[in-house]
Amino acid sequence: MSLQPTLIILAGGISSRMYPLREKSLIRFGSDPLLVRQLRRFVALGFERAILVANPENKGVIADLLASMTESIQTDIVVQTDPIGMGDALLKAQPLLADSPDSPIYITQVHDVVDDQLHQDMLSAYHQHLHGSYIAGYEMEDYFPGGYLTINPEGRILGIMEKPDPDKRPSKLVNIVAHLHSHNGRLFDAIRAQYEANITTDDHYERAMASLMSEHIFRVVPYTGHWSALKFPWHVLDVMKHFLSQIEGQVIESDAYVAPTATLSGNVYIGVGAKIFPHASIVGPAYIGARTIVGNGALVRDSMVLNHCEVGFTTEIARSYVADYCSMHACRVLDSIFAEGVNFSAGCTTANLRMDKGEVLSTVKGKRMGTGRNKLGAIIGRDAFIGVDALTMPGVKIGERVQVGPGTHIHEDIEAGKRVYVKQELVIRD
Repeated sequence: MSLQPTLIILAGGISSRMYPLREKSLIRFGSDPLLVRQLRRFVALGFERAILVANPENKGVIADLLASMTESIQTDIVVQTDPIGMGDALLKAQPLLADSPDSPIYITQVHDVVDDQLHQDMLSAYHQHLHGSYIAGYEMEDYFPGGYLTINPEGRILGIMEKPDPDKRPSKLVNIVAHLHSHNGRLFDAIRAQYEANITTDDHYERAMASLMSEHIFRVVPYTGHWSALKFPWHVLDVMKHFLSQIEGQVIESDAYVAPTATLSGNVYIGVGAKIFPHASIVGPAYIGARTIVGNGALVRDSMVLNHCEVGFTTEIARSYVADYCSMHACRVLDSIFAEGVNFSAGCTTANLRMDKGEVLSTVKGKRMGTGRNKLGAIIGRDAFIGVDALTMPGVKIGERVQVGPGTHIHEDIEAGKRVYVKQELVIRD
């Protein structure tokens, strides 16, 4: 039996909360989609086998991504047909482990971005005591609406309390889905028993762990490093910031052109064939992708602009994520997220600050919710065309292929495929 756990990466479910963006595991940060970035990190940590739980829509794309990787790791893909809970997702992987029920598994989610130190600490704890199970606990002073670990003085986990009142938290340790189980068969049996009980909620995995904790030792592995969970579209900015922080120095790839009067400040990456024209300024941390053009007098700061983009004359991009083939001309892109192919015309601005400087709200699946940000611009889907001098209010979401007419002010979310414009009466008199 291998002492190195089999990695199970949960990359299925649905991404409806990410609207107007598409599949979150495939969002690219730099040169690689998030899923590939995560998998390469696990390879570097010594994992030899991974099982990826996909959904019917992303299975083909994930298979293509895995085929393009050159890293040495055995990978299998299983499909969770319906998004009916984490327990069901894990059971899809069970047949691939049926011949080794006493072997360890390490469960993680593709959209949880953490430091390598967490995974190293989890593996270290397991190798010291091979028969235990381990759950990462994120230490938080402020209240977080998640599951809190109940532990005894020796660090043994006695239970998980979901979303307790702030003054009734059993500890300061929030459950992160970085779970290492020493005997996969025992866990799968416990999950299956929960489904056989015909309970209608979708927390079968959590209840299975609770049933095991009374007889088997679960220990907490405390963690205080970075943690970004990509659950809502504005979280793209958090994950982007994490990856930008990993740029060291100023890297200018082959065939890139940086004009003598352009300015690079701080940690900056300039991709292959990119062009930074006179008097443009790139303020790090910043990432400029391959074949992207940053025009005269433009400013890009604390942002990630991917491949084949046009950042036109005097355009400002600040604290924003811009995907491939976006065009921006004499405009302001502030604390915003653009999917592929967005055209943001001259004079356009993404307003990012409420007049009362309060928290920016967003509508997700029909409900208003806080974003945790007092600055948030627009989130714009693929191939949207925003006409000249259009303005978007803080937190607005614009769907794919939307066309916004010139001079239009967008105050609310726009569904995909719509045309939005203001009527104007033209009066010409002598």
